[in-house]
Amino acid sequence: MKRFIETYEDKKFDVIVIGGGITGASVAYEAASRGLSVALFEKKDFSWATSAATSKMIHGGLRYLANGEFGLVRESLRERRVMENIAPNFVYPMPVMILHRAAPFNNRKWIVKIGMVLYDLLSYDKSFTWDRSKRIPMHRTISKETALLLEPGVPPEGLTGASVYYDCESIFPERLTLGFIKSAVAYGASVSNYCAVEGFITDGKKNVRGVNVRDLFNDKKYFVRGDVTINCAGPWADLVLGMAGSGSNAASLRRSEGIHIITAKKLISGRYTVGAVTHSGRFFLSPWRGHTLIGTTDKPYNGDPDRYRVTKAGIMELIGHVNDAFGEGSLEYADVKHAYGGLRPLVEDQTEETYSSSRKYEIYDNRKDGIEGLVTVEGGKYTTSRNLAEQCVKIIERKLGRKGTRSITKNCYLHGCAIKDIEAFVEQARQDNSGFSAPTVDYLARHYGIEYGEVLKIAREDEELSRSVNTDGEILAQIVYAIRHEMARTLPDILMRRTGMGTLGHPGADLLEKAALIAAGELNWDRGRMEREIASASAMLTLPRE
Repeated sequence: MKRFIETYEDKKFDVIVIGGGITGASVAYEAASRGLSVALFEKKDFSWATSAATSKMIHGGLRYLANGEFGLVRESLRERRVMENIAPNFVYPMPVMILHRAAPFNNRKWIVKIGMVLYDLLSYDKSFTWDRSKRIPMHRTISKETALLLEPGVPPEGLTGASVYYDCESIFPERLTLGFIKSAVAYGASVSNYCAVEGFITDGKKNVRGVNVRDLFNDKKYFVRGDVTINCAGPWADLVLGMAGSGSNAASLRRSEGIHIITAKKLISGRYTVGAVTHSGRFFLSPWRGHTLIGTTDKPYNGDPDRYRVTKAGIMELIGHVNDAFGEGSLEYADVKHAYGGLRPLVEDQTEETYSSSRKYEIYDNRKDGIEGLVTVEGGKYTTSRNLAEQCVKIIERKLGRKGTRSITKNCYLHGCAIKDIEAFVEQARQDNSGFSAPTVDYLARHYGIEYGEVLKIAREDEELSRSVNTDGEILAQIVYAIRHEMARTLPDILMRRTGMGTLGHPGADLLEKAALIAAGELNWDRGRMEREIASASAMLTLPRE
């Protein structure tokens, strides 16, 4: 997979996609799989912003039932099953335990029971999975005593019981997004990261006929023509619209901040994701790679999205919520190994609090504002991204005057994910590669799917690259693979979005130096560039001081 902009020669495209998060990646894949010529531009790296700032769940949206959004919940549950099918190595059923107390009112056992029954009814097709191990059981309600037996860390005071239901976890959302990017490329899409769209090509009548792009690596500008441009810039969507001079009537975009923290402190058993409902909202504690992932906050953000940063105050606020509702109240800032956050685009303005806002999406044809050739996508979430893309391409085909074609994406594995039985696949991988540790083979088989053998091939060619760097079994060969085959161009790309070497926090100066040396050999960095990359990665992985 190569950055096409480096060899671009004035090709015109049917569709240009702005944004390389899960929404843009899904639209590019859907459009390319229908036979459309597609170019996708991302101003930084794929899945670097909102699509990386998730709770690592593919869920049906249980809480949306409180808003009466049955259609959105049904769509989410259906697409949850589709994700299990098309990305079996990334998406797995996960039991979720919701703790019940008398307050707040909507957390009482009988209130939640109604929601659970509706949730089961709306997910009537959840057993129709290609892999039998992905089938999801019905919910169950358990007593206070059973809840405390299963999760001893739960505070008993005021506990009246718990409900256990299933949603799905995404073990590496950034690589799942990359799976959609790779699928688009497999169908002929041209994609480039680190390409900033800085304006639109127009015909003098405000009709968009392409985009002005700057390659951030060589500062070279390009004029890329296309019949339809799709604005999938997420929290930046309104700023992209501003470049078109639009007084758009698209749904008003608001931004919500979400923060997550990761700690090695054992707060939960590791068998369940545990949800606690408080007066200020809801947060979850999820087992992830031998740690506890906690999130998320949901607060309005009114600043410049390019200036957004996680703050110590934000982390401390989340810690406070956890200590008020869970465990012994002893979680401290020093216990946090890593923190990350991002902005979610919301399309509603009828609620004051972002927590009660929907995660529905809006696909808006800017022709309504007198701008032909531009479509803006706002809102949405991981789970429904594929279906969002399907609806978006219906609009694209109408605008292109094409006869509507049938979507194939819900019936096809993502690129590299053609695995009928994931557990049997992993076991076979272990048997076939006994020269590597079981954790290494398990990790590579799940995170690289049927392409894992290419990573091991690199490791076999250089013994140093076969060295394990963490308890998950990740190896240095992944760095080489990320650069040669997955368009990684910076150290943060490698550590955070192609491998998990940095996603549990700062991995240590030695690993940063080693990773930078390997990247320098592949990308021809000089010592100055190496030091800048190390400094950038280290700063990103250091917890904020204020």
